[in-house]
Amino acid sequence: MKNPFFDLALAKAARLTGKPGRIALLLSKLGARITRIDWKSVSLSTAKEKLSVFSRLAGAYASGTYREVSWKSLMIVLAAIIYFLNPIDLIPDFIPALGLTDDFSVLLWVYNTVSNEVNKFLTWERSNLSIV
Repeated sequence: MKNPFFDLALAKAARLTGKPGRIALLLSKLGARITRIDWKSVSLSTAKEKLSVFSRLAGAYASGTYREVSWKSLMIVLAAIIYFLNPIDLIPDFIPALGLTDDFSVLLWVYNTVSNEVNKFLTWERSNLSIV
């Protein structure tokens, strides 16, 4: 995918991957942003699910409870979160009805790109939730 704003997000993500505290701060910002969006549309709720999975994966990595994700996949997931949080991107978020379109496209692309890693994480997460 050619998107200079995503390339910038990737560069920022590369600087975060070894810093659990900074990943936690990023996830805190994501949580705050998620609460400000009206998720009533079905397509938006799908995007919210993907963000939730990305958040849980990054959080589990940052806490050290899950490390079975490749560095490259983690970096792409963090870049997707950074892209989503950045209001100035390919289509600025303040443009009514269109502003989040590119964000959701990036989320979908990243989710499909790292789907094998996500599926492994979800399997791990389900097995660990059943233990608790």
